[in-house]
Amino acid sequence: MGALRIVLTVIYIIISIALVVLVLMQEGKSAGLGAISGMAETYWGKNKGRSMEGKLVKITTGLAVFFLLLSIVLNLNVF
Repeated sequence: MGALRIVLTVIYIIISIALVVLVLMQEGKSAGLGAISGMAETYWGKNKGRSMEGKLVKITTGLAVFFLLLSIVLNLNVF
């Protein structure tokens, strides 16, 4: 069971590095002065879920959930 723990730990490290990179790639969520003048309701603002930024958010959320589950599994001490 020691080999399984090593493999899970390596996956855990890879996921944590990927999460750091993905969070740094994302844009800030502050609206800035565009929200005051009404520029927040543009085409890109409405379809943000289909853009690259939306995909990054979905991938980050999925990796974060997997990261938390793997953290729980590694701390169970069954290996």
